[in-house]
This record gives sequence, structure tokens and C-alpha cells, in this order.
Amino acid sequence: MTKRDSVTIVEQFWAEVWQRPQNPGAIDRFVTEDFVITSGGNDIVSRDAFKAWVIGFQSKVLDMDFEVIETFQNYDGSRVASRWRVTGRNNGIMGTEPNGAHIEMVGTAVWEVGEDGRLRHNWVERNAWEVHGAITSAGKTCVF
Repeated sequence: MTKRDSVTIVEQFWAEVWQRPQNPGAIDRFVTEDFVITSGGNDIVSRDAFKAWVIGFQSKVLDMDFEVIETFQNYDGSRVASRWRVTGRNNGIMGTEPNGAHIEMVGTAVWEVGEDGRLRHNWVERNAWEVHGAITSAGKTCVF
């Protein structure tokens, strides 16, 4: 396998799909047809299912901002790790009542990048327990 700059691929994905103005349609250019995202231990399989998942997530966070904190890759570029932060207001995320509460979610995504430069798999983890507590606790402040 040849060495490649997969950090650029992942950061372009973040910029086009997740940063304002969010564009889930750009997913088609970045991921394989059989793409898999593993989120919270559950696999979402196929590019179309992933696109629907992204649209659903984005609809639950009003005024969403997506910040890339840090991105780095292994030697040959077949794996990329990226830390990120999402901020916005609750519009029903995690099955909660839309209450406009401030959301700050941090997470880590580990990507498999194919030799063709397309994203094949994403394993994502985030501080969901803390976020859920912050948006369901009336009048309480939650520090992440």
C-alpha cells in the first residue's frame, strides 16, 4: 500500500458534509457504496443509510457548528483518527424533547480509507451520556 494524505480526505469530508452549510449530498463523493458507520456499537450499513443517518442527526441540532479539533493518520494512510466538537441547540437529539438547550458534544472518529481514497468505515464515539444529562436536567449546568 502506498502512503497517501488521508487527513486531507477526512477533513474535506468534515468541511463539506458537517460544517456550515451542511451538505449531506456530498457524502456520495466521499464514501463507498457499502460504507459502514459503527455508532454506539450499532452498524449503519450502506451509503444511503449513512446519508439518512446524517440528515437525521443534523435535523436534531439547531444552529449546528462542527469543529475539527485534531486529525492524524497512521503511516500508510489506511486509518485516520479525528477528534471533533459539535455545538448547537437541542431539537430532539437522543429522543429528548426539543427544548433549545445548548449542546456541546465531543467525539472521536476512526476512519478506514481505501486505496482509492474513499472512506470505507467509520467508528465513532462521543460523550453521549453527558450530553443527554445536560439537555434533560432543567436548570443544571453540565461540564463536559
